[in-house]
Amino acid sequence: MRKLIFPALSYFSYWLKKEDLYSQQSPFLFSVYGGLIKFLQTCPKGDPDIEKFRNSLLEDSTEILVEDFGAGSKKVPDPRREIRKITRHSTSSPKFSLLYQYFCQLTPAEQVLELGTCMGISTRYISKATKGKLWTLEGSKEIQQVAKRYPTPEKTEFVLGNITDTLSEVLERINQLDFVLIDANHTYEGTLNSFFQCLTKVHPKSIIAIGDIHWSADMETAWEEIKANPKVRLTLDFFECGILFFNYPGPKTNLILEV
Repeated sequence: MRKLIFPALSYFSYWLKKEDLYSQQSPFLFSVYGGLIKFLQTCPKGDPDIEKFRNSLLEDSTEILVEDFGAGSKKVPDPRREIRKITRHSTSSPKFSLLYQYFCQLTPAEQVLELGTCMGISTRYISKATKGKLWTLEGSKEIQQVAKRYPTPEKTEFVLGNITDTLSEVLERINQLDFVLIDANHTYEGTLNSFFQCLTKVHPKSIIAIGDIHWSADMETAWEEIKANPKVRLTLDFFECGILFFNYPGPKTNLILEV
């Protein structure tokens, strides 16, 4: 019960502090945030082709075995889970999938990394913004098999295994990271470990997104520590996720925004 109550209390705190577009005085912030709002408005129901794929999964009652290396699921905790339930409770909404796509587009998008493929929905959105190659890491074999169903995302390499092991192997093959989505472990230790490994490959134009930053008290603690990192110059808290910039033209800034 406490796991379900915590996000509600956290959201209330977020709601009291959030700002809107017209609160932003920085031209950079106004441009980035305003661009995001316009981008979301152009396709309020998400990408039609990708959402068709999502809907096919929402109708699939097949049970699969989920190998969980992180904090698990609050609503579907059993190791055998229906594809439709995983899709309903463990994938990003169309709005936040588009949000990840938008921020990926703000980077060179040549070398892109996703930690936590899940059903492959965010993967497909991010792949459409990727100019070079997208690596997507997943720990559960049967989940990855679903994510690779037709139509499979382009320019994407699927990597299977415990991210604790596979992340370092992938990073050895990448000279720098342009966009990263960390949305896999949902534990304090796992999130920080992934962040610090990816931090070794960022450059001034990189952007890192971290999912479910208010999922638990531990995730909020991890988020606070990430915000405090001296390499991070700007953070945007959208409640469902946090966005990190490394080359903000103003003083170090942390914002709580709505979409």
